[in-house]
Amino acid sequence: MVLKLADVLGWVSSGILLATLARQVIVQWRTRSVQGLSRWLFVGQLSASAGFLVYSWLVANWVFVVTNAALLVTAIVGEVIYKRNVRTADRDRCRDQARI
Repeated sequence: MVLKLADVLGWVSSGILLATLARQVIVQWRTRSVQGLSRWLFVGQLSASAGFLVYSWLVANWVFVVTNAALLVTAIVGEVIYKRNVRTADRDRCRDQARI
């Protein structure tokens, strides 16, 4: 299989985007913080990625099928981590108030 220059550009761009989003999810996981994050970020990403995944499949663009499938997974993982961090923050806040 010979890749065209456009495909190479697409795969490289996909890798950069996924690395950037993965880094954000990892930081969110490690810090256990939701500060500065909106739940709507992940809801919007989830919705857009699902729509783009279907679109990419319909037009048979494999760069975007793979990229959007990975973005969909990133959105799901980000939402799960976000919810965990909110629960942790709420639990810590309740524990702190009980000490007062």
